[in-house]
Amino acid sequence: MYYQRYDNGHFSRSIRAGIMSSFRHGSSLIRLIYINAGLFLLLKAGYVILSLAGQGDIFYPTILEWIGIPADPEYLLYRPWTVLTYMFTQFEFLHLLFNMLWLYWFGSIFLNHFTERQLTGVYLLGGIAGAFLYVLSYNIFPYFDRITRLSSWAIGSSASVMAIVFAVCTYLPHHQVSIFPKGHVKLIYLALFTALIDLLSIQSGNAGGHIAHLGGALFGCLFIICIKHNKDITSGIFYSGERLKRLFPRRKTIRVKYKKKVSEMNDREYNAYKKRQDTRINDILDKISRAGYESLTREEKEVLFKSGRK
Repeated sequence: MYYQRYDNGHFSRSIRAGIMSSFRHGSSLIRLIYINAGLFLLLKAGYVILSLAGQGDIFYPTILEWIGIPADPEYLLYRPWTVLTYMFTQFEFLHLLFNMLWLYWFGSIFLNHFTERQLTGVYLLGGIAGAFLYVLSYNIFPYFDRITRLSSWAIGSSASVMAIVFAVCTYLPHHQVSIFPKGHVKLIYLALFTALIDLLSIQSGNAGGHIAHLGGALFGCLFIICIKHNKDITSGIFYSGERLKRLFPRRKTIRVKYKKKVSEMNDREYNAYKKRQDTRINDILDKISRAGYESLTREEKEVLFKSGRK
């Protein structure tokens, strides 16, 4: 009897390559989920290492001060990056799990109607809106005294996720989802119920989290209101990024690539080459049917012309 030796190294490399490939080529929704999950695993690994060294008790409080957003404006002034880092950070597995499930479900619906850039923009700006309302509330309402403010930090992607959830619910208020085995709920009722729960839970031990949820939810609604008035409020962050890229252009590198002639290919290489060519031609023809011949780039026109001569 023949037994094949199990190559654990090859298996782990295959998983790593698969994850990297899906991150590079996947949608922005998949990337956001990977970033949240990756940071969670990284923090857990750091906690385990410090716990073995007998210092586990100080790990999360120390990390919280550096990547969680503080309620006190003075702390925030010296750690402005926390406005972004807090929205990708979860310490508890269930916190991560439910946030990512909501993000995946409503993010998938979002991408059926809007672009990946808009999804990323709503996630980031929704998180910033949640942070703003959280810090503002802790500094203007007498309910939160100075001691509470100085000892409060917020983490979690919930505000960002709520922005996407409420954007979908505002855009498709009468769309129904199946929550119970034999029942359907309109998204507008789901949104109102969720907002009511957060509003009534402000006096709980996680007041900052619920306030941030409401901030993200308000931004999601605002995004759709602006979209209906032909204004995309998420476009500004990408425009700013593109301007920064122009200020610091990449140095072009020259790559020399040997292209094998068709006559030199074996059967397997030729079949793969033919499949790529057919796929390319089909994509170009689909583009013509959607936007017309004039929408083609110069390179696409050349590919189409060469294929017609064969």
